[in-house]
Amino acid sequence: MPSILSVSEVIPPFEVNQDQALLFARELFADTYKDIERLLKAFQNGQIVKRNFVKGLEWFNEDHSFEEKNNTYIESAVEFGKEAIEKCLQNESFLKKVIPCEDIEAIFFISSTGISTPSIDARIINHLPFSLHIKRVPIWGLGCAGGAVGLSRAFDYCKAYPQAKVLVLSVELCSLTFQKNDLSKSNLIGTSLFADGIACALVIGDEVSKEEYSSKPSIPSIIATQSTLMANSLDVMGWDIRNTGLFVIFSRDIPHIIEAWLKPNVMGFLSEQKMELNQINHFIAHPGGKKVLDAYVKSLDIPPVMNDISLEVLKNFGNMSSATVLYVLRRFMEQEIPRNEWGLATALGPGFSSELLLLRWQ
Repeated sequence: MPSILSVSEVIPPFEVNQDQALLFARELFADTYKDIERLLKAFQNGQIVKRNFVKGLEWFNEDHSFEEKNNTYIESAVEFGKEAIEKCLQNESFLKKVIPCEDIEAIFFISSTGISTPSIDARIINHLPFSLHIKRVPIWGLGCAGGAVGLSRAFDYCKAYPQAKVLVLSVELCSLTFQKNDLSKSNLIGTSLFADGIACALVIGDEVSKEEYSSKPSIPSIIATQSTLMANSLDVMGWDIRNTGLFVIFSRDIPHIIEAWLKPNVMGFLSEQKMELNQINHFIAHPGGKKVLDAYVKSLDIPPVMNDISLEVLKNFGNMSSATVLYVLRRFMEQEIPRNEWGLATALGPGFSSELLLLRWQ
């Protein structure tokens, strides 16, 4: 089965702690909500300590046009996406030797926070020595589910082409979608939660020698995947696209939807693989927020400790949309996980949708 050989991440340059973000939000929203102090408790209750942005906090005090924000997205996505690819292909934590760009057969580019045609992957390829025949698969609009979906589509590709090495690059610059004049509760919650993140994963087909490239005694193979769309749920999560840019849609019912919907989804997936939930050793969950992680525990009846790595990523980086699950995966891959242990990767996104991957360390 295809395997995940390396994962990298790039931390944007401007760190903002949650106290700074709270003060920023209080100044912005205080005149709109009489109960602002109650609403601002979301900044503490979410358990995020700090986040990183591609621009300093003072930049968000000013008005910026959609064009200016999107141009900033393109510039930053190329810069940091290029860095993430180089780190992934040169990562000594996972690789015995550098893998040349020329060896990469396809690149899956994942993002939902900016628009670019030619796509960001095409722009990056002009800065790195990839083959001019590389297959490009830009995927837009999957939101928080995108990182997991990218791994699933790379899995499909490597099953069809077992000698392939492919990249999944996620660039999410959520801060650049911030709407200074949007005083909705969705925007307030988004201000407490979202951040910028960039990550890249290298997926290889079954005929690529793991022993030749991997510096780890075991790496996760992707055994199976499942994509699921909830009917008539378009208003749960996503963007409302207006003249000034992308306005966040973020339903307060998401934790309750997860509690009711996720378990039968997961159990059906595992049943098809002739497995039980208690056989899963590692839960690689996209941390959409503290309430989302709590909903995973309640829905699946798993020990809270299985969310520790996801919670650590949430505390230190916030919700970076599609990139976040790759940050979580990287921390699992840095551990010495014994062979034959099982992992379940999961992420939820607009649609409303879920993506599941069954992993086995081999």
